[in-house]
Formats: sequence, structure tokens, C-alpha cells
Amino acid sequence: MSLTEGLHRGMVIRHEGQVYTVEDFRVAQSGKQKPTVHIKPRDIKTGHPTDRTLEQLGRLDEVPSEMRTMQLLYASGRDRVFMDTETFDQFALGEDMLGDALDLLVEEETYRFRTIDGQVVSLELPDVVALEVVDTAPVEHAGGHTGVRKEAKLAGGLVVHVPLFIKNGDRIRVTTASRGYHGKEH
Repeated sequence: MSLTEGLHRGMVIRHEGQVYTVEDFRVAQSGKQKPTVHIKPRDIKTGHPTDRTLEQLGRLDEVPSEMRTMQLLYASGRDRVFMDTETFDQFALGEDMLGDALDLLVEEETYRFRTIDGQVVSLELPDVVALEVVDTAPVEHAGGHTGVRKEAKLAGGLVVHVPLFIKNGDRIRVTTASRGYHGKEH
């Protein structure tokens, strides 16, 4: 692969037997020197990001992958059972695959997964998800204190700090990266 030819964000690559997604890349050039391509690959199995240059990685092989939409059916012990919305195939995915996303997942909601050769390899969460508040203190007025927050437990089990006007049954938006309150869904 010459420099950035064919390189793009979200691309799945194989390097030394490991499979990575390309999270980001940039080209740096100083003066008359040859450009250096910095790549931020993320290991699909562990989720750990690394920083490498294209020269360090050497030959990259693109791995054909596909995005599939799946619905969370139910929890079965430590696994979550998802159904492909097109083929109706079911997949039992464990905590090792879903990682920190477990408390953002709600039964009957649909999620996007990356598959390689028909095998689910990673969950692709959106930047913001909408979740229902299942338990929080009663509605209060802030009394002029706009920064005052209270705890709220959400449908997936996540606990976040929300403004005082949020009540049980409200749907709120939560950023998946910071796991923080992002606003009330209308």
C-alpha cells in the first residue's frame, strides 16, 4: 500500500495475525523529508488503541468486513443474545466482546456490529445513545443553582448525574465516550 492509497477510517486491517480497525491516520511531512503516515489502529479483540507509522507496520492487508444490524433479545447469564435483523441468526456475545458497553445496552434495541467472515468481531456504538431513566430522586427545582445534579439509574444499568428536573420514565441522551448526560430526548 503506497502511503495513503486506499487507507481510510474504519478500515479493517490484518498485521502479524492480529486484526485492527483504523481509528485515525495523518500524514506528517517536514521539509524535503519523505512523508510519514501515522496510523492509530485499534485491536478488535482487546479494544486497545496503538500508535504506529505505516513504515513500522510494513505490509497491510485489508480484511473484508461487513456492518450488520442486530437486536438485543435477552441476557443469558453473562452473555447477551442478539438477533441479526436480516437473517434472524442469533449470536450469544459475552462480556469479553461487549466490554464496557454492557451498561449501555437495552433489550429490544438495535445495534450495529462489524462482522468478518460471518463472525461478529466488534460492537460499533454511536456517539450518543438514548436510554430511559428507571430510578432517580423526585423532581426538584434548582433554586437558581443550575449546576446541581442528582444520580439517575438508566435502563441498561448505567448511573449518570442528571439535572434536577429529570424524572423516572424520561429518556435522556448519554455520550458513549464519556458516559455523561448529553440532554433530554424530546
